[in-house]
Amino acid sequence: MSEFTASELSKILKEHKKWIDTDMKEGKHADLHDANLSSADLSGANLSLAHLSGANLSGANLRKTNLSDADLISADLSSADLSRAKLSYANLLCANLSGANLSGAKLKKANLTCASLRSANLSGANLRRATTCNTIMPDGTMQ
Repeated sequence: MSEFTASELSKILKEHKKWIDTDMKEGKHADLHDANLSSADLSGANLSLAHLSGANLSGANLRKTNLSDADLISADLSSADLSRAKLSYANLLCANLSGANLSGAKLKKANLTCASLRSANLSGANLRRATTCNTIMPDGTMQ
């Protein structure tokens, strides 16, 4: 699992924001797959289209973070604060969202196939047209 210093992570986020803001002409696409970002403060960051598959984001502060269209396949988001986060079109295939705070999150058309939402807070979350095949819901039932 990759480790990043706060300075390295800050640089990656700035380069990714530049990449997004310039329609992918400048900056650099954030590739944080298999990164250990547990308990990281990424609140308000723009990580749309970022590659975060297999990343450990357990306990991370992702409040108001833009993760639209992000690759979060098999990511560990357990106990993460994703309140009011943008996760529309995100690929959360087999992601662990157990105990995560997703209150007010936008998960429109997100892929939650085989994901675990056990004990997650989904109050006010928008799951419209999200794929929830074989998803473990907050109450422990399989969708």
